[in-house]
Amino acid sequence: MGGGGEIAGEDGSVADLGEWGVIAALKARMPAGALTTVGIGDDSAVVTTPSGSVVAAVDLLIEGRHFRREWSSAYDVGVKAAARSLADIAAMGAVNTALLVALATPGTLPARWAADLAAGLAFEATRAGAGVVGGDTARAEAITLSVTALGDLEGRRPVLRSGARPRDVIAVAGTLGHAAAGLALLTAGVAAAPGALSSLVTAQLRPAPLYDAGPEAARLGATAMIDVSDGLLADLGHVAAASGVHVNVHTSRLAPGTALREAAASLSASGASSRTNPAYSPPPIPLEVAKPTTRADSGAAGPLDSPSDAAGKGRLAAMALEWVLTGGEDHALVAAFPPEVTLPARWRVIGEVRSGAGVTVDGAPHEGPGGWQHFS
Repeated sequence: MGGGGEIAGEDGSVADLGEWGVIAALKARMPAGALTTVGIGDDSAVVTTPSGSVVAAVDLLIEGRHFRREWSSAYDVGVKAAARSLADIAAMGAVNTALLVALATPGTLPARWAADLAAGLAFEATRAGAGVVGGDTARAEAITLSVTALGDLEGRRPVLRSGARPRDVIAVAGTLGHAAAGLALLTAGVAAAPGALSSLVTAQLRPAPLYDAGPEAARLGATAMIDVSDGLLADLGHVAAASGVHVNVHTSRLAPGTALREAAASLSASGASSRTNPAYSPPPIPLEVAKPTTRADSGAAGPLDSPSDAAGKGRLAAMALEWVLTGGEDHALVAAFPPEVTLPARWRVIGEVRSGAGVTVDGAPHEGPGGWQHFS
């Protein structure tokens, strides 16, 4: 997963290594990729473009905003940083070819952390079929990563957000709501023992998009596509607005799985809210000792009761469904397809495109935001 062996000075800080030492440590762990003819070491990289066009996407990862070192290992951060940009390339129907990585960090950052970050970047780039071909380093008060992904369309036209048409079906490839549930567990301090809940935390820390589903959708004739980074409803809203159509999704086709239902029950039992607040991180509450909180304990009626009755179970189901509808960062791919297309099993039909505007759930507007909004 990146290889490269030990780099002299990795027991110190990035300041001890110096700029060129950091670059050497990163380069040793990041393969250039099959289409790279000039990689790290010159003023620019050279990447072959078989189809004659380049698809490009860039994303930022900022410490304290997109990750916290008390939750995420350096390897986790590398995987997540790569996945965010690589998924955007797949959402255009393209194959990933290369990454450019710019890292700004305090000089006190352990050199080993930077090396592990490179290993995570290399692993996810390789999983997507891309290489890491260059970037930049700088000093900053907090760790900031800017990752630019490049892709190739293999002779196809890009799949845009603007091509959905009435009567198209809406289908998704990948999981929905898992990363949001994982973030809720982390924020609430609910420790996820090995099993279903730990898989949700992993989905938040190390998203695993189905990159090859993007080109597959393009070959199948997808009319529009987007990756679910901000929330299913929010991102379908972008498709609806760009295409000038109305998108409707069906909750019967979005039923939360066992892991999401267990997460809702665990958060309720711990007295935690499903709402996530990255600025707050209480001590972890082991699941095996978390006790149900009663109305008397909390001072108010609400979803903190033990979900033994129908109303309690309904509240937990609603909590889990909200993660599916509005939780982002799973980077699943959601696309519109002509109704006559036969879809592979991993593409799950969840709705349809109609004439009109906006996004509805079971034919009605969704109450509250449809996902993450950066400046709200």
